[in-house]
Amino acid sequence: MSGWTRISKRVQEILGFYQSDAPGIRANLARLMMSGRLAGTGRLVILPVDQGFEHGPVRSFASNPPAYNPHYHFELAIEAGCNAYAAPLGFLEAGAAEFAGHIPLILKLNNNDSLYETKDPNQAITGSVEDALRLGCCAVGYTIYPGSAHSQEMYQNLGEIALEAKSVGLAVVVWSYPRGGNLSKAGETGIDVACYAAQIAAQLGAHIIKVKVPSDHIEQAAAKKVYEAEKIPISTQTERIRHVVQSTFDGRRIVIFSGGAKEDDKKIFDEVRAIRDGGGFGSIIGRNSFQRPKAQALEFLGTVMRIYAGEEA
Repeated sequence: MSGWTRISKRVQEILGFYQSDAPGIRANLARLMMSGRLAGTGRLVILPVDQGFEHGPVRSFASNPPAYNPHYHFELAIEAGCNAYAAPLGFLEAGAAEFAGHIPLILKLNNNDSLYETKDPNQAITGSVEDALRLGCCAVGYTIYPGSAHSQEMYQNLGEIALEAKSVGLAVVVWSYPRGGNLSKAGETGIDVACYAAQIAAQLGAHIIKVKVPSDHIEQAAAKKVYEAEKIPISTQTERIRHVVQSTFDGRRIVIFSGGAKEDDKKIFDEVRAIRDGGGFGSIIGRNSFQRPKAQALEFLGTVMRIYAGEEA
């Protein structure tokens, strides 16, 4: 059948984790997993570009000036073979028509800025499910800050938005980033907190969950006692990734990991290997991709994808 692509067994297996979801949602999840260089593998590499809103244009794009242009990010994601491109309303509106059908899109529905620093951050809703449908997206994205004084409000908003998105067949992607409250800076990426954040997102109905790569720090005293009593292995990055996946319904929800601020390539590639070997589903890499010239970004993303595909050790 011309133009018809058979869904791989691995993607069918993953779709089986979402049995309560409507066919339209499962079709959009399949679209995400059957797109790009890693199509059919069950692995995902997504390009997120919400940093212009979150950190400002100079901090985000000055190191690679072509990135000020919204079309640059569509082109980078497409040429690299990413599974999807995620961005706030403005960036998607600026290119959705020209690049319609070229790559799955995820509309980031809430955002925060760094002009007002506060111990307990919050996010403003900056887009709608209606916008996502209008722009041809297959999913909506939403950030929660477990630990913040505003976390309960964010959970409630997410519940309402997820219900609306699911009612029209859109998948739900949740950025679960602990911060605020009594959390220490080390605690934001502590293994116990990362697992808790992933579990919260899954319980709130996320189809795809984005968390940071965890450290071996344990933030909560009560959790530390359990880790020690049960001898839970968390000494290596691979073990910690495996534990986060376990905490996300024993691997029955797609969990991907943030690339974070621009880092040394070797560090990122080592993290990708740990994600692969620990059973993680992939990476969502923004600044480490678009803050370098396009040729270098394509080579970088190509290496990430080859590692996930098992073509590089």
